[in-house]
Parts: sequence; C-alpha cells; structure tokens
Amino acid sequence: MASNKYPHLLSELDLGFTKLKNRVLMGSMHTNLEEERNGYEKLATFYAERAKGGAGIIVTGGFAPNWEGWLKPFAGRMSNRNHVKNHKIVTEAVHREGGKIALQILHAGRYAYHPLSVAPSRIQAPINPFKPRALSTWGVRRTINDFASSAALAREAGYDGIEIMGSEGYLINQFIVSHTNKRNDEYGGSYENRIKFPIEIVQKAREKVGKDFIIIYRLSMLDLLDDGSNWEEVVQLAKEIEKAGATIINTGIGWHEARIPTIATSVPRAAFAWVTQKLKPEISIPLCTSNRINMPNVAEQVLADGCADMISMARPFLADENWVKKAMEDRADEINTCIACNQACLDHTFSNKLSSCLVNPRACHETSLNYLPTSNKKKIAVVGAGPAGLTFASIAAERGHNITLFESDSSIGGQFNMAKKIPGKEEFYETLRYFDKQLKLHKVDVQLNKRVTADDLKDYDEVVISTGISPRRISIEGSNHPKVVSYIDVLKNNANIGKRVAVIGAGGIGFDVSEFLTQHGESTSLNKEEWLKEWGIDKSYKTRGAVEGVKQEIEAPEREVAMFQRSDGKMGAKLGKTTGWIHRTTLKMKKVKMFVGVEYTKIDDEGLHYLDKNNQPQVYPCDNVVVCAGQISLRELEQPLLDLNKTIHIIGGAYEAGELDAKRAIDQAARVAAEV
Repeated sequence: MASNKYPHLLSELDLGFTKLKNRVLMGSMHTNLEEERNGYEKLATFYAERAKGGAGIIVTGGFAPNWEGWLKPFAGRMSNRNHVKNHKIVTEAVHREGGKIALQILHAGRYAYHPLSVAPSRIQAPINPFKPRALSTWGVRRTINDFASSAALAREAGYDGIEIMGSEGYLINQFIVSHTNKRNDEYGGSYENRIKFPIEIVQKAREKVGKDFIIIYRLSMLDLLDDGSNWEEVVQLAKEIEKAGATIINTGIGWHEARIPTIATSVPRAAFAWVTQKLKPEISIPLCTSNRINMPNVAEQVLADGCADMISMARPFLADENWVKKAMEDRADEINTCIACNQACLDHTFSNKLSSCLVNPRACHETSLNYLPTSNKKKIAVVGAGPAGLTFASIAAERGHNITLFESDSSIGGQFNMAKKIPGKEEFYETLRYFDKQLKLHKVDVQLNKRVTADDLKDYDEVVISTGISPRRISIEGSNHPKVVSYIDVLKNNANIGKRVAVIGAGGIGFDVSEFLTQHGESTSLNKEEWLKEWGIDKSYKTRGAVEGVKQEIEAPEREVAMFQRSDGKMGAKLGKTTGWIHRTTLKMKKVKMFVGVEYTKIDDEGLHYLDKNNQPQVYPCDNVVVCAGQISLRELEQPLLDLNKTIHIIGGAYEAGELDAKRAIDQAARVAAEV
C-alpha cells in the first residue's frame, strides 16, 4: 500500500508525452562497470534492481559522444551503432522491471584524463596533468553534431531519454564561463556567444530524437568559482535551454576544481535546494534539485517548500536499491542511508576502481555478492557489535541462521559511536538506526553489557570474532603523564580536555579528534545558514559563482590544537582521495597548526617535546596530549576457541587493525556472512 507520508515525493509527474511514476530521479554515477568485462550485463543487473526498487527515472553514468570526450582512454562511449547493442542489454533489463532510464551524454573537455583532450581554449585544469587542445570552430560544430547523434543512438538503444551534462566543469560548462573560454569566434566573447554551444546541442538533439523523448539538461546552478556565472546568466541560460527543447532541467553544483565541498558528509542535508527554489519561478518545465538529499522526509520537505519539482539522488541508490519502495511502504526506518563518505564510491571511481558503497558492499557487485537463504541453518555467536559484527549478524540472520550478538558495551555500534560525535559525521546516527532495525527485523538475540569467555560460547556451531581494536600506546618518556589521553578517552569517555592540545598522529582519527576539539557550539553540518557562511557562499547570489569576494565567517575555535605527524609528507596524505582536502581546509580554517617530519622525545609538565624536521629540539606547551597513533587488534578469544575446536571467523578490526576502516570491515563481514 502506498504511503501518504510523502505525497509530493511519490506523486506522478506528467511530462506530456509520458509520465514518471514519482518525483525521484536516480542521479548519474560512473561506476567503472562501464569498462569491465561483461560490464553491460552487470550494469543491467545494477540498474534493474534500482528500477524494481521504485526509482522514477534512472540516469546512467556519463558516456562520451566521441573519443575526444572520453573521461579516460577506452571509457564508455555512445558514438556509433556498434555501441547500441550493448546498451540494449541495460535498457531492456530496466524496462522489464517497469522502470525508465536515460543515457547521460558527457564530454569531459579539459577534465579528460588523456593527452588527446580538447576544450574551448588551451587552458589546463588544475586537477589534470594534460593540457587540452583548443577546438576549432569546425570542431565545435562537429562536437555539437556528435552530441545529437549520440542522442539518436540512445533512442535506438531503447533509452527513454538522455541527460546532457552541462555542469560540474565538463566541456559544456567550460564553454559557458569566461574562466575557461577565451575564444574570439562565434562561440566565445559575449555571454550570448558562449551559451550558443549548449543551446545548439539541445536544439540539434531535439531535432534528432523527436518530440516524444525525454531530454534532461544538467545546468550548473552554482559554479562556486570566482569568475563563474552570475545569477542573471544562470536564469538566461535556463530559459534558453527550455526554449531549445529540454524536458527537464537538472541541477549541478560546483566545478570539480572548486574548493568548496558539495556532496561530502559535512555538507548539510539539502544545502543547495535554495538555488533551485530561486530558479523555479523563472521556467515552466520541471526542475530537479540535488546534493545531500538522502532520506524521504528531507526530499518531501524540499518539494513541499516549492524548491523543485523533482529530487535527484545518486549515492542513496548505492546505499539502498529499495529506497523508493521503502518510502512507499512506510518503511523509511529500514532505509540503509547514504552517509556521503565517498570512500567506496567517488574515491574508487577516481582511482579507477570499481565503485561500491561503504554501508552496502553489494552495490555494483549484484551479480557476485548475494545473500541467499541458507540450506544449513547454524547457531552462530557474534562477539562484538561494531560495524563488522553488526553487518555479519544482520546478513547471516537474514539468510536464516540463528544469531546471538554479544557486546560488552551498553549499546551497539563500536567505533561508529565515536564517529557520530565528529562534526560533519552525524550521518552515522542513521547507520546505527539502520542496523538496530535490521537486528530486530531478523530476530537477532542482542546481549549488551555482556563480556563473554570461550566457555560461554562452547554450545555454538560457529563463532565470529569482531571484537575490534585497542588504541596503540606510544613508548616515549612521559607516555604515562596525567595529561596524556587516547582518542577513546576524548570521544567515548568524555575526558576533560584543556584549552591547548597536541594531537599525535595525523591519520583519519587524528583529523577527527582535531575537528571534535576545535568545534565551537553546534556543528555547522546541522545548520545550513552557518555552513554557507563558513564556506563563503553568497546565498543572495549577488556575486559571480556565488563566491567571488565573499568573506568566510568562522567561529573562533573552541581550543588551540596542533597536529603532529612523523612522516615528512603531506599532512593526512592517506585521507580519502575526494575528501582529504576538505578535512585539511576545515582544520586550517580552525587555525589548527600542523607539524610534519617530527620525532617525539618526551612529555612532561611543560608539554610535548619533539625534534622538528630540521632535527632541532622544540616543545609545544599544552594542557593535554591526545594519542592517535594507530591500533592493535583485539582477538583474545581466538586461541581459547581454537583449543575448543570451534570453527571461528575473525572480521573487522580484530582481523586487521590498521587505520580504522569501516569500509573494509563491512565488506569483509558481508562476504563472510554471504558464505557461512
């Protein structure tokens, strides 16, 4: 029975020649399945599951209209009839599940990661080692025709529509702004000339595909660059794109090279819906908003407030393929929420790895990782209710095993209970809500405040050890000084911390602790207006790119913090590929000092003594020293259980401590649970 909680979100959208069954667009994501062997069969399964799960319309990852537009050599293209056959595998699978799907046509321009890239002008992107060749006027016209031909091929392949990628700093966006367009022909100079390129692409595509085919245009609403488009130009382009024949305008926020986070977990939910609300009265075709909308109540409110006609969500469909179905059935508490961590999706994509999802390792592995009902029901004890233990217990129980989950603490969650306290990581509350619901749904016997011995486990068929880690201590003079605390003391045990703090270790934990200690008052991730001020975004949109000349407004930090790293490389070099810069920038904004290439010598009443990278003795006077210097695995039960001839499985931090890695722990636990 359909839910009445989300009347806007779940209502039909009439496009004239066709209808969408709800207002949810599954946004474009490149998964790298596109380039895998048998990748189209895998893509078909991936998209079909999301169609079955209720998505109103799905947009594929970006496919280039020609080889110059490749994101990388031999990436996906839709440029000749040989490509049509493979794409039919995808469209037919989606249609069998009652879904609609559009092909995204994306020309990378100067973002293309190969030496044959082209752009409006010969200007190299700061995030790319290759300098592009400037397109000739003839080359521009040929590229416009290539977009239109790609649209026609998409229709031939069975797609219900296309999305023309005009945002995020790709080729079309590069033509639109003077920052990257220095041309002196008819496609350069005035704004009217610079927007001829996208307008003609939409016009030519419409001519090729006819009137009864969806054309979505992804428009950059906020460039977040100093010399990006201004508001009047955004409105002018939107109106021209509507006139040219677009069916829907979708939202793009920020160029990839912009130094403002747009989809990371620290970005407040629906942080950019205000800009589509501002555009909505200016156009008459449906408008789609996007970025950090991950739960039905958030999406419903955005639509109810008149911010848009549709919601675009990409990563939430990695986290839960049944997102819409669960909303329809009033089961929002069962949604596996996207926490916007980027660790298994974008970080993988930009490292040429297969994309997946930290909280859902099945994502993009649907043909190889499945949780099938067991034919051999076992009685299994799981010791430790951190990310790995929770994952194993819920999946194994779902498959039909009889699971008892033991946890020595008073609540489930393990390290997630610390992560959720970090400013900008509040989404971990959702992950814990999801796991708690799964344990209840699948009747896992959860025993809290229970520290077990091997003898307690002798009646179980198998035992899973997911007991996690213990912080590694440092072995220098004064390591037992009263001012020395571990990160667990800070984040879990609420230790009383002074106003001046040294943090030893600059991995993910060191950064988290530093953000926690410097946060003044409420996390800006929970306050959209304060977050916009913190990052210097002009909500009045009186400036170019909504950032030009805007002063950041940052609260004075709660404490004076210094981070110390033994290696001489970049501070936090092992942080996420797409999020590390955000953490470094955040701490710089909070005036955190960063010292690299140091050697710790002692801790005393004065503070932390160390040798700097020039081997000179220094002292950092401080009230506390927080040790974030790694972990060791806790697996005390292993040998006693082996002595009892028990079949055991060791997962998560107990298997490998390293840097705390929930992605690895959850993936490992899911795979063990699928096979047990």
